[in-house]
Amino acid sequence: MSLNCTVPKPEYDSTAPVVEVPPEMSQPNDRAVLPYPVQANSQSVLQLSIYPITLKFEEVVYKVNLNNKDFCQAGTSITQEKTILNGITGVVSPGEILAMLGPSGSGKTTLLTALGGRLNGKLSGKITYNGHPFSGMVKRRTGFVAQDDVLYPHLTVIETLVFTALLRLPRTLTRDEKVQHVERVIGELGLTRCRNSMIGGPLVRGISGGEKKRVSIGQEMLINPSLLLLDEPTSGLDSTTAQRILTIIKRLALGGRTVVTTIHQPSSRLYHMFDKVVLLSEGCPIYYGLATAAMEYFSSIGFSTSITVNPADLLLDLANGISPVSKHATEQGESMEQERKMVREALVSAYEKNISAALKAELCNLEVKTYNYTKDASAKVKVRSEQWCTGWCYQFKVLFQRGLRERRYESFNRLRIFQVISVATLGGLLWWHTPTSHLADRTALLFFFSVFWGFYPLYNAVFTFPQERRMLLKERASGMYHLSSYFLARTFGDLPLELALPTAFVFIIYWMGGLKADPVTFILSLLVVLYNVLVSQSLGLAIGAILMDIKQATTLASVTTLVFLIAGGYYIQQIPPFIVWLKYLSYSYYCYKLLLGVQFDENDYYECSKGVFCRVRDFPAVKSMGLNNLWMDVAIMALMLVGYRLVAYLALHRVQLS
Repeated sequence: MSLNCTVPKPEYDSTAPVVEVPPEMSQPNDRAVLPYPVQANSQSVLQLSIYPITLKFEEVVYKVNLNNKDFCQAGTSITQEKTILNGITGVVSPGEILAMLGPSGSGKTTLLTALGGRLNGKLSGKITYNGHPFSGMVKRRTGFVAQDDVLYPHLTVIETLVFTALLRLPRTLTRDEKVQHVERVIGELGLTRCRNSMIGGPLVRGISGGEKKRVSIGQEMLINPSLLLLDEPTSGLDSTTAQRILTIIKRLALGGRTVVTTIHQPSSRLYHMFDKVVLLSEGCPIYYGLATAAMEYFSSIGFSTSITVNPADLLLDLANGISPVSKHATEQGESMEQERKMVREALVSAYEKNISAALKAELCNLEVKTYNYTKDASAKVKVRSEQWCTGWCYQFKVLFQRGLRERRYESFNRLRIFQVISVATLGGLLWWHTPTSHLADRTALLFFFSVFWGFYPLYNAVFTFPQERRMLLKERASGMYHLSSYFLARTFGDLPLELALPTAFVFIIYWMGGLKADPVTFILSLLVVLYNVLVSQSLGLAIGAILMDIKQATTLASVTTLVFLIAGGYYIQQIPPFIVWLKYLSYSYYCYKLLLGVQFDENDYYECSKGVFCRVRDFPAVKSMGLNNLWMDVAIMALMLVGYRLVAYLALHRVQLS
């Protein structure tokens, strides 16, 4: 439930901002997204927020179903629920850093996700931004830095930030102006030394963990956020690097931004950089207030310590139910659990008695400063804020370029090239100049074409969306682009990369295998193979998008390829009538039939025995497939191509909404 108090609701407002917004910055115009003149190189990007936001959250409660299973009790079906957040209240003003402390599983990340408007499910309470609910305008002015750095490993630091700027900064700025902005952010975050270094990943050597964290912060700083949310920004970093990161965050807050961060166990140096602290224990608040007043508060309710201790250590012990005077803090057992439960209950009771009522009164009496906007101007800004920063075609162009930059290493790495070339060479040697009389070997070579380039692209494609899921969710949550522009850019970006290797493969094995030495026949055979690559890739994308799990996707792909292999028309030529429909689902069947139709004609002959010539169409392997209705097969594969990709696109819609 929200608090029972009334707060004025102007169209646009701000509460006690640290910095005063100049009048020219308050006017609704197309270039009011950035807080500084683009040409003013001397202006720091960390100093001024154009639109200070006061964040209030009141009685926030979040519940989840346990395993989504219904249990029957006394003939009645009930659903078990677990409360993750239980009545959390607080306020953060511009210029302040609010730190959320608590042990693992206490609800810190869940609360941060809720404040960022990214949490679905049974969320109740009231979260407002300058007195208004979450909206497209707030979304555009919110920076969210996740705990894990979700970055493309093969892009450099400068490429990562430039592509982000191109997508997130408004269309009214030129490309050069956006690049200038990126250069300023790089300088402010101390990334100049590694600006041309690759980000790196598990299999790619790149920049350090602290530099990756600064790149992640830099991506959000590009839009000059008024509200900055960070999830464990110092996780996995040494104390010096952690302090450097938090110093940058402190400078951002001093520029008039509202900063909320979760942090697990900060050092005393980091703790004293926070303005306010929320301490959570199993989803319940046990302290909210100034960071400097926390020790005094807990001493006043009987939880004092006689030794000098890091305040964060004491707070985390209390959140775990460990009293400073406990002599069995590290022990386990039923009695210790009971003692910890009693400590938690005492802390929750003290919070309700000493903090909760005063905090609610403070929120009710909080003054709201109103800027004088005309109704028409406010409506204009509101409509524009709901729109995308860039147009669809521009998003497609940038995503296409980024995809080519990122995947050029993956598609043309030495292992893949060696794999394809070696298979083509070995196959060419095995089928070396197969004579026309060996029709069985020739048809086997054509079937090998359809099988290899029906399964190889599929297995590569099933990894695409499961591997990019976190990146897609992150960028879509930030409103960077339409899903359709991403999907089509991914589709078209794969064409030059994915079709180069099969082209080289066909060039090698076709002439070594001694197939029909006619340029038209060769070109048609190549086109059929490339067509088959696109269809199989489409199925792989669909499987990956539906399951979004690499293990499950590869398992389903294995079963599918095995069925398509058996029903492809080569191994079994007379399939029983009750299951004959299975071969019509196999794109390998249509590719094999098209290759036969391109390679052979109705009136072709071959030497079936010494001095005896037979019609090719009467050869059992060819007769079972047929050489007619080739355009029908082309149309069916076109339906598969479009259908599989449409399924993949709809599946991605489900993922990004979940």
